[in-house]
Amino acid sequence: MAMMLRSLARPLERCLGLRAGGDGLMWHTDLKPHASGDYSIAVVQANKNLEDQSQVFTSPLGTYVGVYDGHGGPEASRFVNKHLFPFLHKFATEQGGLSADVIKKAFNATEEEFLHLVKQSLPVRPQIASVGSCCLVGAISNDVLYVANLGDSRAVLGKRVSEDKKNKVVAERLSTDHNVGVEEVRKEVEALHPDDSHVVVYTRGVWRIKGIIQVSRSIGDVYLKKPDFYRDPIFQRFGNPVPLKRPVITAEPSILIRKLKPQDLFLIFASDGLWEQLSDETAVDIVFRNPRAVSIHLCLIG
Repeated sequence: MAMMLRSLARPLERCLGLRAGGDGLMWHTDLKPHASGDYSIAVVQANKNLEDQSQVFTSPLGTYVGVYDGHGGPEASRFVNKHLFPFLHKFATEQGGLSADVIKKAFNATEEEFLHLVKQSLPVRPQIASVGSCCLVGAISNDVLYVANLGDSRAVLGKRVSEDKKNKVVAERLSTDHNVGVEEVRKEVEALHPDDSHVVVYTRGVWRIKGIIQVSRSIGDVYLKKPDFYRDPIFQRFGNPVPLKRPVITAEPSILIRKLKPQDLFLIFASDGLWEQLSDETAVDIVFRNPRAVSIHLCLIG
């Protein structure tokens, strides 16, 4: 099944009241050919230091799409951008194809390698222990779609419904938002820490783990995963270490596997900045009203 990526930059500019150019914090690429079709990327920067990354990669075993929404600095998202797909390709080759196990191994290997980098860098840059990244990955192999996610970036499918329906396309969410603003996620975190009544607190208008972070899964954020880090004298000099009995966030991805069907028209992979502005249905409608054949779209806003 031919898959394409299409740019939403111009429709997004109209919806969000933004323009490309100017201060250079918004840019997009028009459609470009790729092994599995065409693709494009749209980016809206929230600040001068871009903490987010995205990529498209093809191997004989499949086509991979990644959106990495960094926080605390750019190091984690850049690290994921460089290492995750090679790990995916390595493990898929070793096991004869993509699978949920291959994806979990690749995420775990990326997390462990970043932890090693943090330990090496801590003496000269202790802040790196508080750098992390959400991680959304899509992979297509033999007409099977794999979606893996850490954090609150989101994958949404636009699919055609029968012609007699008023709406010709509907949105189907393919990923889980690991954000404690979602009651189900908040209860999940609280259930894992029954002896900590302050593991999730409401502060500065939103729910946050330890009053710090909204996402419950990520690559990095080592200081919230490794209790020994808050006791390290180097990290204690950096800021306000968080005393932990056990990790309060994880790097265990949620994974969806879905056979692609003829009525599946396009996919949108985007960081939370887009979904804070647009509902799944609105984003899908924007793509559908700017017609091409079939598409996947990458969008970073943050």
